[in-house]
Amino acid sequence: MSPWRVLLTRPAQESTALVATLAQHGIYSSSLPLLAIEPLAERAEQRAQLAALAEYNALIVVSKPAARLLLERLAHSQIRVPAEQPWFSVGAATAQILLHQHANVHYPEQADDSEALLALPRLQQAMAACKIPKVLIGRGEGGRELLAERLRGQGAEVDYLPLYRRVLPVYPPATLIQRVRAERLNALVVSSGQGFVHLRELAGEAWDELAQLPLFVPSPRVAELARAAGAHSVVDCRGASAAALLAVLQAQPAADL
Repeated sequence: MSPWRVLLTRPAQESTALVATLAQHGIYSSSLPLLAIEPLAERAEQRAQLAALAEYNALIVVSKPAARLLLERLAHSQIRVPAEQPWFSVGAATAQILLHQHANVHYPEQADDSEALLALPRLQQAMAACKIPKVLIGRGEGGRELLAERLRGQGAEVDYLPLYRRVLPVYPPATLIQRVRAERLNALVVSSGQGFVHLRELAGEAWDELAQLPLFVPSPRVAELARAAGAHSVVDCRGASAAALLAVLQAQPAADL
């Protein structure tokens, strides 16, 4: 049995599978979702973007909720997707959702972050397909700007398709610290920058105590955010997937942190 006893904070639907995966490898985990997904109402602008989907040289979907909501909207609108149009995702889990609808899906296999996607040869080929390539990015409201900035720097015209917003679920005061103490948890896991912001917000006055625990994060950007907020031991998993977290937990004994 692993000495790790970790708190998972990703949305409930995603945490359920992760709890099971970690348990199969002898790792105890407790789920306290700090991100709830609220689908956005479809506006005329978004309907027009989907109706003109065939005009884009590439469609990028940055998360599993975005993938699910995109497919729901396409099915509801009965929009036909060009088989040759390349779709891209940041990670394998999102790609698997998209593959239920579209066979031409590409993603970086060595990492699951924006930087790895930008380096993907197939994406570069899509960018070279015409003088001014058009890219549509399906994401949550207010996501990172890195992808769009880099693609625009390569001469692309980039549009956003906002599909949902992330909100902090309502919990009674002290829920977070009480859970950690009651279940003797010895590490915290966040899957995004906004997840960390919500963790810090929910911690409140207990943050000084929680900041002493190892904190597993998905990227250097989130690691920097956590350290700036006073987290003492931050571990970059180089991805938000179950495989990335599991690999780090197995490689890093709890006693070493």
